[in-house]
Amino acid sequence: MGRFSEYASMVMDKAQKFGRLRSLSIVTAGATALFMGVTAYHNQDNLFGTFVMPALRCLPAETSHNFAVWACKHRLYPASEYPDDLNLHTKFFGRLISNPVGIAAGFDKNGEAIEGLHDLGFGFIEIGTVTPAPQAGNPKPRVFRLSDDRAIINRYGFNSEGAQPVLQRLRHERQKEDFNGVIGVNLGRNRRTRNAVDDYVLGVQTFGPVADYLVVNVSSPNTRGLRDLQSKQRLQELLEAVNNARAGLTENPNVPVLLKLSPDLELQDMRDIVNVITKKKSRVDGLIVANTTVTRENLQDTSTAVQGGGLSGKPLRKRTTQMVAQMYALTNGRIPIIGVGGISSGYDAYEKIEAGASYVQIYTALVYEGPELVERVKEQLSILIAEKGFDNVQDAVGSNYRDYLPPTRAEQNSKPAQ
Repeated sequence: MGRFSEYASMVMDKAQKFGRLRSLSIVTAGATALFMGVTAYHNQDNLFGTFVMPALRCLPAETSHNFAVWACKHRLYPASEYPDDLNLHTKFFGRLISNPVGIAAGFDKNGEAIEGLHDLGFGFIEIGTVTPAPQAGNPKPRVFRLSDDRAIINRYGFNSEGAQPVLQRLRHERQKEDFNGVIGVNLGRNRRTRNAVDDYVLGVQTFGPVADYLVVNVSSPNTRGLRDLQSKQRLQELLEAVNNARAGLTENPNVPVLLKLSPDLELQDMRDIVNVITKKKSRVDGLIVANTTVTRENLQDTSTAVQGGGLSGKPLRKRTTQMVAQMYALTNGRIPIIGVGGISSGYDAYEKIEAGASYVQIYTALVYEGPELVERVKEQLSILIAEKGFDNVQDAVGSNYRDYLPPTRAEQNSKPAQ
């Protein structure tokens, strides 16, 4: 019991500091989960699926999230010992990575848990969304589980410590000789900023020198007016300013810039975006498809579904895969795509890849499956690549994208009546 008491004390101290826990029962549940996590670290990984993840799901969703980040920050999760197969090795915007599976933005918002996430076996890590100035985000409660749907609704609203604390953490990581992970920074705007373009320019200037890639996030549904920046004229103005800011960097002036899109775009919206991002002055180096959705289709947990915010997880799998194929077709496969949305297995990851994604990201499935999901996705993906006759994951990119495209109007009209 000595070790249990030690970790219970640590959890209570942390809880008091941030004022996040409201009762002794929550403290006890958190301490129990973390104690089991440390025990699992000592060669008892099966405890995560059996005890730790169910215990964490007994906590309020945001509290559970904070515990998970804290555990990663202190590297309490067992480090992965899975050796990535050679057929998963690939180039990521000029960097060689051992696998194409990344952690999506939204988990480690402030760059606190980078090494712990790297321990889990991710090929690349995306932190954020980071705003220039600190902001608290939306009022709580703002995160909700839809367990029957394997989904999450969040309306965090870009809660962020601000650029400077995150910058200091990234600089600290870059100074470590034993860490060579790929880190992306997801950039957002402060809600009170009058000119949103200024915030993204400042984000590029701040993080360009220390990031392996930058993401222009104009697709979150939780900041009023943000998605308006995806309109053709405003997007062109924004990306031109971002590219000018990147060109003005004295260090790392070629840092890749990616654009994260909403899954709620119509086909004409996607065409307009492609028209913008293929122009020289407003080009991007890659796309992330896609963010959370405001739609609530075919959900089992209808009572929770009424909550406002962006829906993520399994219900997005089909739609985001379709959108990956659409963007792959519209860009003729010339712009790398990171596919994200509803991935909970290697089969889901492979689906995104053959639809046109060069890389994939996961997040929501971790809430339900635990950290061992990362190894499972990679192992299944490697087996599928070999079974399909490909030597390397990049050979499979876009190999079957046409099958994921939605039917054209002519095809729909030609279907016989049922």
